Amino acid sequence: MIDGFCKSKMIDEALNLFEEMHRENLVPDTVTYNTLIDGLGKSRRILRALELLEKMHDRGQPANIVTYNSLMDALFNIKQHDKALMLFNQMKESGINPNIYTYTILIDGLCKSGWLKNAKEIFQDLSIEGYHLNTRIYNVMIKGLCKESLLDEALALKLEMEDNGCSPDAVTYEITIRALLEKGENDQALKHLHEMIARGLLKRHQGGINQLKLINFLLSKFVQNLVNFISIGLEDLGNAMNSLSP
Repeated sequence: MIDGFCKSKMIDEALNLFEEMHRENLVPDTVTYNTLIDGLGKSRRILRALELLEKMHDRGQPANIVTYNSLMDALFNIKQHDKALMLFNQMKESGINPNIYTYTILIDGLCKSGWLKNAKEIFQDLSIEGYHLNTRIYNVMIKGLCKESLLDEALALKLEMEDNGCSPDAVTYEITIRALLEKGENDQALKHLHEMIARGLLKRHQGGINQLKLINFLLSKFVQNLVNFISIGLEDLGNAMNSLSP
């Protein structure tokens, strides 16, 4: 029931049920704690979530990788990256090894916080340490590079991703196409769009992208770029005519 309340964003009801369990001398297991911590984190009630982590320790209920992933994600989402990093180190000190999802949260959070250099270092270390990099973590790193206008690096990473046997998905293409259009690289954007269509990826998927949304975005950017091009051309023409005037 706690899981149901949390999924329905009825966090107070979930907390009341959790407290009732204690009054009835029912001992919540790690899954129950994790469910409630995740629900609190998603509702941005991070202090209450951290209190539950302390209660887990006090009551001898071991936190696990799921616990820490939920808390780190919640902290990054409210821009408390320092606390998220402290929690990451606390997790490792307690003997819990980060998994690829942990590193995805970490790299995404660092990129969004403007700590791209740190994110790149961690990403590069993962391959060296033998982690199997999946599409999601590549997308996070590619998006971080695009956010800082490092488009060449982002596209090189997309190629590296494919060389390593990890296929780009619709999210990968959405990220790169948007970045190319923002930079005015219309031909490259069209090339990526054709690739996306050829791979059957231009359709609705879990991230919410769909054919209509992407095409509308493409059209708006092409029109904007065309207007800019015409404006610059007219300005140059006007300057040339002025220079010819007696």
